Amino acid sequence: MAQPKSDRFASIDTLRGLAVLGILMMNVQAFAMVFAAYTWPPAHMDLTGANETVWLIGNVFFHMKFITIFSALFGAGIILMLGEDKTANLGVHYRRMAWLLVIGLVHAWVFWFGDILVPYAIMGMLVVLARRMKPMGLTIMGSIFIVIAGLLMWLNFYFMQYMPPEQLQQWMTPTPEMVAETEQVYRESFMARLPANASLTAIAEIAQITGFAPRLAGVMFLGMALYKWGFLTLRWSFAAYLGTAVVMLGIGLPVTWWAAHHHLETGFAVDQMWIGETINYFTSLMIAFGYAALIMLVCKLGFLNLLLKPLAAVGRMAFTNYLTHTLVMTFIFVGTPGLGLFGTVERVGQFQIVVAVWIAQLIISPLWLSWFRFGPMEWVWRSLTYWKLQPMLKRKGSEAPPPTPA
Repeated sequence: MAQPKSDRFASIDTLRGLAVLGILMMNVQAFAMVFAAYTWPPAHMDLTGANETVWLIGNVFFHMKFITIFSALFGAGIILMLGEDKTANLGVHYRRMAWLLVIGLVHAWVFWFGDILVPYAIMGMLVVLARRMKPMGLTIMGSIFIVIAGLLMWLNFYFMQYMPPEQLQQWMTPTPEMVAETEQVYRESFMARLPANASLTAIAEIAQITGFAPRLAGVMFLGMALYKWGFLTLRWSFAAYLGTAVVMLGIGLPVTWWAAHHHLETGFAVDQMWIGETINYFTSLMIAFGYAALIMLVCKLGFLNLLLKPLAAVGRMAFTNYLTHTLVMTFIFVGTPGLGLFGTVERVGQFQIVVAVWIAQLIISPLWLSWFRFGPMEWVWRSLTYWKLQPMLKRKGSEAPPPTPA
């Protein structure tokens, strides 16, 4: 059976590492607080002073930015693994996506409703069919999908203000009694909160597949285009990367900052939510592109590569590190056998936990890869895909392992 290609790009690994770490900054809220607090921050715990500042930083610099980068790299990874040859073995790709789907379903229904692997696997089965398109065609198609998803999101937030009060409380503005009930369930034990997690998983997966999936697909198409244009492989000039970063961040960050302050100034009024969310939906694309250009710029400098190696190692183990986030956060916030701190750690404390995880993964990932060719879950996924145990231990002088398509 054919094995995957062995080409690696340090620039892509580094960008992937940044993305998987950045995603945790937003995901931690969905582990530590009630579901509604992710979208409507006043739903749970304090939102003043330093906690407000943490929310503001998260919303402006992280919200939807790093998942966008991760999605683009997933699309680029499909071409990197398969190439553009029409004779490529698509069976291997579909097996890879099928196992990703299985792992994602277990992750979502047993551990955490916020799983993103399931829609990634489903979209990965579809976007692969466009891998031979020209970059401009991929860009146009991706933009159409993104606009469609943006329209669906806008409609959702705009008409939320017309929901019956009972329905709005259920999904957006829970009462203190509802919050207390959720806290009790999550603090009790891992098993006790499974029904609640299952309920949220069903809702989340339906919403992802029907509403968010077009954006995922659209960004994957853009990632394919960026790979073909050489953006992700350092083929652009220093000036081009610098100009892209200045323009994208120079426009995206101030506009997103205004949108975040609009949320704060209106007290997160439900009838005003659509304004900030719609702005962030589109500016997040600009900011993600700007972040990516900055990373490419730093990689192109060359002399900073040593400093980027830990980040690249995190990227090579992105699958393992992403799932490790769930294990660590579940242990911290869910009850027995965990610590059961759900609803007790405010946003400042959540940020401190995230930084601790970042530091740990930046240390552990390169140490692990100094001995092994793959991260643990990368090895499992690859072995399942090829129906053969992949060589795990690193041999002296051996080639770099094949790339990860995520």
